[in-house]
Formats: sequence, C-alpha cells, structure tokens
Amino acid sequence: MTDAIANRGPDSDGQWLDADAAIGLGHRRLSVVELSAAGAQPMTSAAGRYVLAFNGEIYNHMDLRDELASCGRAPAWRGHSDTETLLAGFDAWGILATVKRAIGMFAFSVWDREARALTLARDRLGEKPLYYGWQGSGSAAVFLFGSELKALRAHPAFRAQINRDALCLFMRHNNVGGRHSIYRGVHKLLPGSLLTVSQAAPEPVVQTYWSNTEAAQRGEAGRFNGSATEAVDALEALLKDAVRRQMMADVPLGAFLSGGVDSSTVVALMQAQASRPVKTFSIGFHEAAYNEAEHAKAVAQHLGTEHTEMYVTPEQALAVIPGLPSLYCEPFADSSQIPTFLVSQLARRHVTVSLSGDAGDELFCGYNRYSLTASLWHRLSAVPLPLRRAVSRGLTSLSPDHLNRMAAYTPLARRWANVGDKLHKGAGVMTAGSVAELYRGMVSHWPRPEEVVQGGVEPTTVLNDPAPALAGLSDVERMMALDLQTYLPDDILTKVDRAAMAVSLETRVPFLDHRVVEFAWQLPMEYKLRKENKSYTTKWALRQVLFRHVPKALIERPKMGFGVPIDSWLRGPLRPWAEDLLSESRLRREGYFNPAPIRQKWAEHLSGQRNWQHQLWCVLMFQAWLAEQAPVGSSVR
Repeated sequence: MTDAIANRGPDSDGQWLDADAAIGLGHRRLSVVELSAAGAQPMTSAAGRYVLAFNGEIYNHMDLRDELASCGRAPAWRGHSDTETLLAGFDAWGILATVKRAIGMFAFSVWDREARALTLARDRLGEKPLYYGWQGSGSAAVFLFGSELKALRAHPAFRAQINRDALCLFMRHNNVGGRHSIYRGVHKLLPGSLLTVSQAAPEPVVQTYWSNTEAAQRGEAGRFNGSATEAVDALEALLKDAVRRQMMADVPLGAFLSGGVDSSTVVALMQAQASRPVKTFSIGFHEAAYNEAEHAKAVAQHLGTEHTEMYVTPEQALAVIPGLPSLYCEPFADSSQIPTFLVSQLARRHVTVSLSGDAGDELFCGYNRYSLTASLWHRLSAVPLPLRRAVSRGLTSLSPDHLNRMAAYTPLARRWANVGDKLHKGAGVMTAGSVAELYRGMVSHWPRPEEVVQGGVEPTTVLNDPAPALAGLSDVERMMALDLQTYLPDDILTKVDRAAMAVSLETRVPFLDHRVVEFAWQLPMEYKLRKENKSYTTKWALRQVLFRHVPKALIERPKMGFGVPIDSWLRGPLRPWAEDLLSESRLRREGYFNPAPIRQKWAEHLSGQRNWQHQLWCVLMFQAWLAEQAPVGSSVR
C-alpha cells in the first residue's frame, strides 16, 4: 500500500504492526523538517500510548513545544520534528485538544494503544487528502485508509466497485466531491473532522472540530469595525505571520508565481522576510490568451526574486495527458491540472517545498461569478421566464469565438477574458428560479447528470440541499462559503496536491491558515468587493496589502484562468484519442454513459458551433481513468 504512493514520500518508508491488536500503520516520508532518523514514521509517543503516521506540516509546533514546557509536560525531545510535537501533545492534552491548537495542514492516523482505537484526522480546509472505508466481509473485513485511493486498491480485500451516484457528482462538478469517492464503500474524511473506529465499535464516529460555516457566521455576527486602513494593516500583519510560519523548512523552498494578486502577495511577503532572493516559478504559453508568464516576470523583477520560467509547447502539455489517470487516482477533470503539473515539475528541479496563492479568490471575493451571479439574479428575476429562455437560445446559437469578436471593443472585453465562454455559461443558467439555483448552474458542467450516467442518482450535497446551514449571509457571502466547502477542497486543493505530490513536491497555502480564514470572514463586504468609479474592485483589502509592495500598474489587468486550449486541441491533436474514448460502441459496451448526449456535444464541438470542452473533458477523464483502473481480465463495475 505504501509502495503505491511512493511518490508522496520518496525519501524513506516505515511500518508499525501490532498483530495482537490487528492494526498496521504504514508511512512514506518526504523529508522536509528534521531530516534525520529522529523524524522517521510511524512514530511512537514518549509515553508509549500513541503511534502516529502523519502527512503535512504543523507550522506552530515550536510554540506548542513552549506551551508543553511551560506546563511541565514536555518530554525529552529526540529531534525537532512536528510529528514528535503532535505526539507529545496527544500525551499531554489528548488528540482533540492538540488538533484544535495546531496551525497547519495535515492528514494523519493515530493508534491509541490504551483505548485500542484508531483516530483519523484532516486539516480544517482540506489541504491534505484522506480516504477510508471497510472492505471485505465477515471475519475478512478490513478497515482501510490512506492518502490516495491507489493505496487502498493495493490491499487484497479492496473491491473496485464504481459508485454511479458519485459519477453523477463528477459529471456535474468535474470532481467527486464531499465525503464521496468513486468507489462504493469508500469515503473521504471531510475537512475539519476527526474519525474514530475500533473493533469494539466498527461503525466510524465522525466529529467536527472546526467548521467553515460556523466561522462565516461568527464573522457575520462580529464584524471588524475598524477603518479601511486598520483593516489592511491587520490583514497584512496576519498574512505576514502566516507566510513566515510556512517558510519553515530544512530543505530548499520557493513559490509559484503567476503575476496575479494572490501569488504576488504571497511572494511579496516572503521576500520581505527572507534573507536572500526567494525562488519563484512560472510557466508560459505561446498562445497569448493563456499566457501570464510576462506578468509574473515583471513582478519577480520588481521584488528581486530568483525567477525561473519555462514556456511550454503544445507537445509538452499534450505529453502530460496520458499520465493524468494515474496521477489523479480518482476521476478529475479540471484541465488546469495540466499546467499545474508542469509548474510543479519545474519547481521540483530546484526546491522541495513551494508556497502558492490558492484560496485568495474564495476568501476575498475574487471570482467574477460572485458579483456576476448576484447582479445577474437582480436583473433576471425581473424578466419573465419565457423571455429569459428566448435570450438564452439566442446567445447559445452563436459560437463563443463569434461572441468574443462581437465583444472585442466593448467594456466586457476589458473586464473579462474569454467573454464568449462566460456568456455561454451565463446563458445556460438564465432559466434559474432562485439565486441558489443560478449559482449552482454557474458551477455545473452537466446540469442534468442523471440523464447521462446510466443507473446513477445524484446525491444530496450542500449545493443542492434545500436548507443549507448558511443563514445570515448575503447572496455573495453564501457563494463564497459554499466555494470554501466544495470547490476549494474538491477541485483546487485536489488539483494542486496530486500534481505536486506526483513529483514529490510539498505545496503550502498561506491563505488557508485558519486564522486568516476567520479574519477574512470578519471583514465587511466593502473591504472585499468595493465600488470605485462606477465599477467594482474585487479583493480590495488584499490588493491594498499587495500595492504596499508591488506597483499597481504591474497587477491591474483582466483576470485570467490558469488553463490550456483544450477546446482547440480536441479539434486538432487530441481528436483521435478523444474519438476512441467517446466512440458510441465503446460507451455502450462499458455501460456507464448514455451515448446520445455525449455524441451530440462531440459533433457540435468538432463543427465549431459550440465549445463543449469542459463537458467533454469530464467524459474523457473518466474514460481514461476507467481504462487505467481495469487490469487485464478484471472488471471495475
């Protein structure tokens, strides 16, 4: 099982077994803090009660050591690893109290030898993955857990039975989100949760130790009431401390830099606290619509970082695609997974740890869809439904390229890149009956996945629950909260974790220090989405922090995605590969999809009439993953 995820920890491996208790822990190590054998895992606590296998970093672990010393509970330290610090906390305070004290990212399993119980834990925002589930039956039943599904698949008791309901979720959101996995009987531990299981109590008990919903509601109830300058000062101080803590490493460290607000802020705060130039990395594309490298280079030059960039050819990007099903051990179809892998690969040639600017959009109202959805609903709700349907048909009758050309000389083109795609997506949700339904449409790829997946029923999630626990938040805040619970852990963090760990690179996200998250929820919306000169500025407070370090002129430009031209590749070099995976005979033979809607979208895409890249990429990534999972002579149905 540990060999299956050796890429996550290439430096060493370890096992701890207790045959009498019928428990085994395995660990693969990527040495980042305490490189000696004193950091090897699984590790036993000084008192001998707890055995821990831990993935991640505890950024305040030296503070925890000071607290242990002050109350007389510090052991005779063997080294300076955060693993040893956690174990000392378990001995002194217990597991729950220690986790609540920790600032960091983590997934861990700890065996309590006294209680003969296993506890699994996952960090507050879901940076690190953790799968679990009972497999086998009767006396042969085994409780399996691990960082990736490929570790579970390696166990002889594992049953690779595809969950068609989870496949519906995948088709809607391009990932299998929430507590679900693509396999029946296997789940993800939700962020901010602890799970306990034992032979005496085999039904897992899950408890929440931190909740984004509660953090949002606390923030709404206790708003920051200082001035705008005081808000920016407080945010800068908090971010600076989060970045400083995450620069902790005994190995080379750097950062991804796209030249946008979020990554530039992280790098600026790193450089302000570093004694030498920070190593920064970006990739560029020769296609202007996808290239941010020139902006990243300008920011790097201003800050004085040691910058490395690589311009990627279509051939280099295309070469990544065959490895995606193995890299993402569960179907995953955010096509920015390709450049994310490439920039991780570039960074790993120089460093072992890289900081990123992920989560700035979710925390500080950066996505255009937030303001767009709210303002769109304000206008849509006043328009009769039949008229909305007619407008929707009119917009979708024109190709995105045609709409781009029409909008080229309008204010839309100055505010948004790829206007045609955004108008198409907006047209697809114009018939919504509420702002919640409108938003769900904005984040859906196949809006009716049960019509595509044979035998699947879409599960209830926080996005389709008629009564989600987000009372008191405005429409925009509610969308941000939902993204922090769904899109961030299920898409963004999954994408980065798997792409980076495929090349044994540790990534860290300073914006996800939970203190930053909680402070962001306290900020009034006017410090996030601010009206200036008859237009709205997103991420206002965060921009003010950045502009103290980087000139505004280097940053202000239309927001771009981090993507590749999948739409044109599917009509060009990827067409034979896609045609094989999407052939009607193959779809019918495998029995997961209704071929008709897929073949229709494929034909429309090839003709240039529509851009169905996102919908088709979902199907293609599942098909490629399915082929990868099925050994000769076996079935994954």
